Formats: sequence, structure tokens, C-alpha cells
Amino acid sequence: MNYMFILIATFKIIKTKITKLQEAMGVPTSHSTKRITQPIFKVKEDASLTDSNERTLIRRRILMDSNNNDTCSFSLPYDSWMVKHPSALHSFDRLMKSAMGKRIIVFLDYDGTLSPIVNDPDRAFMSDEMRAAVREVATYFPTAIISGRSREKVKDFVKLNNLYYAGSHGMDIMAPLMAIGSSNARHSDMNLNTKGNGVPFQPAKKFLPAIQQIVRRLENEVKDIKGARVEDNGFCLSVHFRQVQEQDYGVLEKKVKCVLEENPQFRLTEGKKVLEIRPSIEWNKGNAVEYFLDTLGLNSSTNILPLYIGDDRTDEDAFKVIKRRGQGYPILVSSIPRETNAFYSLRDPSEVLIFLTKLAKWMKSSSIPKPCP
Repeated sequence: MNYMFILIATFKIIKTKITKLQEAMGVPTSHSTKRITQPIFKVKEDASLTDSNERTLIRRRILMDSNNNDTCSFSLPYDSWMVKHPSALHSFDRLMKSAMGKRIIVFLDYDGTLSPIVNDPDRAFMSDEMRAAVREVATYFPTAIISGRSREKVKDFVKLNNLYYAGSHGMDIMAPLMAIGSSNARHSDMNLNTKGNGVPFQPAKKFLPAIQQIVRRLENEVKDIKGARVEDNGFCLSVHFRQVQEQDYGVLEKKVKCVLEENPQFRLTEGKKVLEIRPSIEWNKGNAVEYFLDTLGLNSSTNILPLYIGDDRTDEDAFKVIKRRGQGYPILVSSIPRETNAFYSLRDPSEVLIFLTKLAKWMKSSSIPKPCP
């Protein structure tokens, strides 16, 4: 009995210390070890949220929380994880304070960041509200979307012309024309054609014939596995298994690896319910971030603040680049605790929407002059 009493008392002391630390950092806290449902935002308690559109977004988020206990509830492990990766919304004022006098550059993933994860990848549509928020952010800051999708497909989803796109995990980039004084000479002749117009930068172009052969082979191999789908993303390909029965996954994985063994110049990675085959070259979303900064003439600047918001494992490469530069903030979109190089977190696309709305509103009301395009 004495041992049990000491164990319970020790747990209460540890829990109290964690709660106090969370409260000091402005992180939402749970007052029970059970999973409990509670709204992330209380509009009436936040005097800074004066914009009616922003209040509407938050009310919708609260309603979603109340209707979805499994997805939008808090747990002690998640709250503890947020001590290390605090909410970018709760930390927004601190982030913007450090941004004063610096040029912000915004990088965004697409699936799971600007749109929800869905069973059918062809129906990963972003909302009109999200599109409006991205459009407004892009009027104030250089903005790029870096996705595993093909560049054409993600642009078709986003339907905006005032930002830059990188598809195939950065292996197919449409960036601004190479800036004068760019620091990276190896890129200087790769994004201009003979007329001086911008053309895509495609470091894996030589792999295209082999990729098309792999696509046809995989489509034939997995056609009898119910729910499996091969998606051609241009310079890489995805085998989606979100709708595959659990007992069939082993067969699917074996078939994919068998095809890969015949093509050693490619490598296999795994994302959210997807197996991805990519050329074995040293190029990823982190390289794409550096490429964009280079073509914007900002790669050597000490007066910039890159923001990267993403939810996938492939976004970690970009997080590492920003972390290594010692400039900017990598932000992970996740409703569960996981290992990450991100500094801050957002729970899901609804919080991404609120963050982008606040970012545009901050710039609009700021005394900082609007940056030149």
C-alpha cells in the first residue's frame, strides 16, 4: 500500500510540473490522463481575434472538434510533445516579433497541409477559404508550394498564379528567373531558355524514360490488389495503399520491391499510406528550398526568415535545411506526437488556414512596407 501511495504521489507531482511548464509556454493543457475533448480556441478569451472572418474560422474549428472526438481530442503524450514543439498559433506573436525587419519567404506542402488527407488522391481538394488565404499570403511574401505530386497536378489543385510550384519532391521546379548575383553557379544556366524565359528546373530529367517503364510495370503488377493505385508524379511515382486490405499489404510491398530490385538507380521511401519510388539522386524538398532562395537572390542573405509548413516525412529534409541555416521556422502539421526537426506545430489543415490568415492580417496591419516582387 505504501508503495502504491508513493507511486501515485510521484505521478501527480510530475503531471503538475508538466502542466505548469505548458501553461508558461502558452500550450493547451489536459487536466486528466484520459483523452478529453476540448476546443483549441476560446474566441471570447482572445482579444486579438477581432477580424470576423478569423472568428468564423475558429468557430468552425471548435464545431469540428465537438463532432470528432477521435481526431480532435488531446492526450497527455501530445500535450507533452507540444512542450518541445509548441503551437505556431499560440506562439504567433513571438514568431512575428522575430520577423520584424526581415523578409519572410513561405514554403508550403500540399497534401495534409493545404488539403486534408483523403482516400482518393484525385479528390484532395483545398477549400476556397484556404485558396483565398494562400493567395493573400502570396501577395505579401514570396510563396512556393513543394509537393510530392507532379507540378502540373498540384498547380491544378491550387489554381493560383501568384506563387511558385515544385513537384516530384522538388525534382520539377518552376521558380522565378535566376536573380542577378545568385550564389549558386550550378543553377545559373538551368532555368532559362534561349529567349530568356523561365523553364522548369528538372535535375532528374534523364530518369524519365526509366520512370515510365516502372509505372507501366507496376500498374500491371498491382492491378489485382484491390485498393492499390499507382500515381505517376512525373519524376517519381507513388503506390497508394490507403484503401488496400491489411492482409494484402505484404503482397503489395513485395511486388513493389521486386520491381525496384530490377531498377537499382531508384530508391523506395514511405509516406502516409503511400510507397514512393524516386531516382537515387541527392535532391529532395530541402534542396528545393535552397534552390528557391538562390533564384530569389536570397541564399546568402542574413536578413530573411523562411517559414516551411508541412506534414510528411519528406518535409523533414526541408526542416533540416532551415534548421541548419539558423534562419526561419519549420512547422510540422500533425495531430499525433512524432520525431521531427520542426520547431513548431499545427494540428491539421484547419490550423494551417488560421495561421496563414493571421500571417496575411499581420502583414496588412504592419507598418513594414510591402516587399517588392
